[in-house]
Amino acid sequence: MKRRTLQLTLALAYSAALPLAHAAPALTTVSERSGFQQTGRYEEVQQLCKAFQQAYPKQVRCFEFGRTPEGRPMLALAVSRSGALTAEQAKKRGLPVLLVQGGIHAGEIDGKDAGFLALREALEGKAAPGALDKQVLLFVPVFNVDGHERFGEWNRPNQRGPVAMGWRTTAQNYNLNRDYVKADAPEMQAMLALVNAWDPLAYIDLHVTDGAKFQPDVSIQVEPVHGGDAALMTAGVELREAVMADLRKEGSDPKHYYISFAKTDDPQSGFEDSMSAPRFSTGYFPLRNRFAMLVETHSWKDYPTRVRITRNTIVSLLSQVAEHGAEWRKLAAEADARALNLGNQLVPLSYRTTDRTRMIQFAGYEYTRTPSSVSGALWTRYDESKPQMWTVPLRDEVVPNLQVAAPAGGYLVPAAQANMVAAKLAQHGISYKVLNADLGKVEVEAFRADKSKFGAQSFEGHQALAVEGAWRREAREVGKGALFVPIAQAKSRLVMAMLEPESADSLLAWGAFNNAFERKEYMEEYVAEEVAREQLKDPAVAAEFKRKLDSDPAFAASSAQRLDFFARRHPSWDERFKLYPVMRSAVAR
Repeated sequence: MKRRTLQLTLALAYSAALPLAHAAPALTTVSERSGFQQTGRYEEVQQLCKAFQQAYPKQVRCFEFGRTPEGRPMLALAVSRSGALTAEQAKKRGLPVLLVQGGIHAGEIDGKDAGFLALREALEGKAAPGALDKQVLLFVPVFNVDGHERFGEWNRPNQRGPVAMGWRTTAQNYNLNRDYVKADAPEMQAMLALVNAWDPLAYIDLHVTDGAKFQPDVSIQVEPVHGGDAALMTAGVELREAVMADLRKEGSDPKHYYISFAKTDDPQSGFEDSMSAPRFSTGYFPLRNRFAMLVETHSWKDYPTRVRITRNTIVSLLSQVAEHGAEWRKLAAEADARALNLGNQLVPLSYRTTDRTRMIQFAGYEYTRTPSSVSGALWTRYDESKPQMWTVPLRDEVVPNLQVAAPAGGYLVPAAQANMVAAKLAQHGISYKVLNADLGKVEVEAFRADKSKFGAQSFEGHQALAVEGAWRREAREVGKGALFVPIAQAKSRLVMAMLEPESADSLLAWGAFNNAFERKEYMEEYVAEEVAREQLKDPAVAAEFKRKLDSDPAFAASSAQRLDFFARRHPSWDERFKLYPVMRSAVAR
């Protein structure tokens, strides 16, 4: 009850700062009409989508781009004063496309209400005047539609408003912001099809962060900034800084890093920046040579404040794309061209934050940390009536970690794996071809794992696999029906992220090839004993066996390891065990 009273009081205070409706009620939201106390159900999105198209038939097209597992329509609005309301028209006219996506985590629903508000104001000429003449805004109010309809008052206990909201995950319990590469969820498959069709220059992912109580109200993280095409990295910094400058003019205190403590619940641990893996939106789109922005309003700000900040961010983006979109679109096309020549170049597959630290001033509140009789841990309590400037460390130097040279030609996928891999490549719009002839035994690079480790528990419905090893030249059979995936294509970085075995979000890492790392054939102990004695007649084998016994106590103490030493040297040993069933080719096929 206290929370509701506080929300209503804050709503009345902050709603005066928001540009309230002068438009017909049909184009306002439940949120706006409630003083930004509530948010509507998905039925409202369906009504508003149609209403905007009816009110602005030459500027807005409402369309369905997918269906959820529970049968709900996934809706988008294409908005432009240029007359380009289809992907084909946008491409023909060379217009930049800005894709603004709300509700990937449907409890964090600021983007839906802020997006409709910004859209109406832009169409009325009250916000970002002229911006819609120079671009197409593609607005997805709610990505996780089924999660949105799992409605409840306490779905986000550490978030101030709205009164009730949706759920973080989908009806199938997928976290969509872990699904960009593996694309398990039907919702993600629909989103990737939308992205493939429209090829947005920038993809904006609207969230609400968790975290401690402090004063800064939003973080703006953009990629490419830490990795990707060098020219796009420069432009990414410019985009980030421009939007943050616009937000400061509106009274916000934006940060360029994720504002969550380096150590949970410990303000003095400070903050650290990072480069997201491709499973996240900001890690995925740089691999396509496009911009991604993660907007995280702060959960302890009330809903009117968060909607206002998100609205301001969308308006800023419209203005920035209108001003720089043509230039950035040209840079993206040039990055696509450079990606054709990625073969043999070192390409980062992961990044790390260095230990380089600087102390920063950060606006927080007075707090105490005392032992808790409940948890036994330290209990942090903040006093929001007493603002306090903290001096805390920030680590924000991000550098490449694992780097791998791209294959000169591309990747070969044997026929046995071709259908599965082809389906995944197609979801991302990656080019490949099916070999119509048997190549016979050809020289390739093959990857054998020296170490492999399966995840101890399920993650997003998968048993993950981590491997260590190296590519080595071998002659291997490549039969008819195999796939050839050329490295010479615009999405070459995405190809490597999916097919390099040590990449954090590769198909292998998500468990697509686990069978290849499971031993299926064994030699009975009594047979192995006989095999061992036969092999020990070879002085070289006997000497190696003795060295292993003398140097490795664990080996010496394990009868299984000792017999395995000989089994691996027998003709019956499966030479495909721990052989990654994707090869690299130095030549195009």
